[in-house]
Amino acid sequence: MLLDGDDWASKFKTFQAEAWRLETLPQYLVPQEADEFAAFKAGARFPGPYEDSWTEMVRTRNVGRVHVLTRPLSDYLRFEFERYYRHQAPAGEDIRILDVTDRPNPLPDVQDFWMFDRSTIVLMHYEPDGKQISRELLEGDPAPFIEYRRIAVAASVPFLDYVAR
Repeated sequence: MLLDGDDWASKFKTFQAEAWRLETLPQYLVPQEADEFAAFKAGARFPGPYEDSWTEMVRTRNVGRVHVLTRPLSDYLRFEFERYYRHQAPAGEDIRILDVTDRPNPLPDVQDFWMFDRSTIVLMHYEPDGKQISRELLEGDPAPFIEYRRIAVAASVPFLDYVAR
């Protein structure tokens, strides 16, 4: 089942205990970010902290993610760190980095996904350039994804520790 619009938004309103994300791409092409991303590449920076619906949610709910990456960071990852992560982590989102530059990736071939309450899995489908194709509600056993989460968290470091190095 493909998720869009209200069906997708409801996942963030109705989860009970936790929303968690695995990110594996060096770039995500999001139309809503195009102007800010272009401005960032031209030298703009994003003062903070700021409040929006996402930071409001992560202040009161358990939300986390691990981003698997390699150095050097892509322009998009530098943008994502500056625009989002450096504001969202202090607000309460458990953002972690799994840098596989100098070591094997413990999650090879695992695609991006969201997991809600360790029971509902939404597979995120992208073109190779990072343009989102679709979101698909998994109609199967969440156990492998719970294990992917365990591995990703164990092998990663908190975002604020990563950028302090």
